Amino acid sequence: MTSKTNVIGLMSGSSLDGIDLVDADFWFDGIWHFDIIAKDNVDYDETWRHRLADAFNVRTPHATSLRQLDLEYGRFLGQVTKRFIDKFHLKPEIVASHGHTIFHRPQEHYTLQIGDGQALANECGVTVINDFRSEDVLKGGQGAPLVPIGDKLLFSTYPICLNIGGIANVSYDIDNQRIAYDICIANQALNYLSNRLSLPYDKDGIIASGGTIDYQLLATLNSHHFYSQKYPKSLGREFFEENIKPLLENRDDIANLMATFVEHIAIQIGQSIDNQPVAKLLVTGGGAKNKYLVERIQAHTRHQVVVPSDDIIDYKEALVFAFLGLLRKRNEINVLRSVTGAESDSSSGKIFHPTI
Repeated sequence: MTSKTNVIGLMSGSSLDGIDLVDADFWFDGIWHFDIIAKDNVDYDETWRHRLADAFNVRTPHATSLRQLDLEYGRFLGQVTKRFIDKFHLKPEIVASHGHTIFHRPQEHYTLQIGDGQALANECGVTVINDFRSEDVLKGGQGAPLVPIGDKLLFSTYPICLNIGGIANVSYDIDNQRIAYDICIANQALNYLSNRLSLPYDKDGIIASGGTIDYQLLATLNSHHFYSQKYPKSLGREFFEENIKPLLENRDDIANLMATFVEHIAIQIGQSIDNQPVAKLLVTGGGAKNKYLVERIQAHTRHQVVVPSDDIIDYKEALVFAFLGLLRKRNEINVLRSVTGAESDSSSGKIFHPTI
C-alpha cells in the first residue's frame, strides 16, 4: 500500500456558483481510495462574478486585461486556499487547481482557464499544479472532460457517472476503455433563467415543476446537430451564448422555459446512456439537488439513478482535480485520449513552487 498523500483540489464551474475546495487523503493498495478531510465553498461576490462573466467578451484571448485578470484571480484563489488551510489546520503536499474557464475552443487548439499558478502558490505557500487541459488540446484533443479518470479509478462501483453542473457530462467504459463526453448545457441555462427572477437557482426544481413544456421549443433544442455528433465532444459557454440563450432571452414565461429546458436535459441524458447495459447511474454536481430534474432523468432512462451524499454531490469535481494533481505529481496518466480524442494520453498539469 502506498502512503497517504494529502491534496487540496479547487474547482470553479461554468455556472459561476463559487469555488469548491476539498482536502483529501489518497492511497493505493491495488485500487485507489480517498478520504475527504475537509471541504468548503466560497461564493463569488458580485464584483468577481461580473469580472469572470465579462471576461468571455474580451475580443482576443491574449489581451493584456486577461493577463491581469489571470494574475489577480490567481492571487484570489491563493488567498481563499490559505484561509481554507488555516481554518481546518491542513497540511497539504500540493494544491491542484482547475481555474476558471474563460474560453474553450478545442477546434482552434485553444483553451484558457485563468488563475495564475505561480501567484496562487506564492499566496498559499504550497506547491500548485494547474492548467490540466492545454496539453491535451495541443495534442488535438478536446481537453475535456477530465473527470472520467477519477470516475474510473475512484468511483468504479458505478458503471455510469453523470455530472450535472453548468454542463452535463457522462463517462462509462466500452470494451474496458473509458469514454466520456459533454451531453448538453444544463445549469448554465437553468441558472440564467433563475437569475432573471432574481434567484441564484431554482431550488429543488420547484419553478420548473410548475411550468408547462413548450414542445415546439423542446423540438428546436433537441434538433441541434451537436447531439448527433459522435464523441469525443465538449461544450463551453460559447455554445450557450450562441445556440441556447437566443432561444430563451426574449420570453417572459420563465417557468415554462425552465420546464422545457429540464425536459431537454433529461431527454439528452437518456438518449446518451440508454445504449448501455442497465446499471447504477451516479449523479453528482449541482443538478443532482434539483429534485424535479432528477425525476425527469429517471423518467427518460432505464438505469437506476443514484444520488449520493452531499459531500460527493457538491465536491466530486474538486476531489477529482485533487486526484489529477496527485497523478501528475507521480508522473502518471491523468488525461485519457479515449475520452478527449487526443493523439496520446497525457500526464498533464503545470507545476509551480512558492517563490516567496
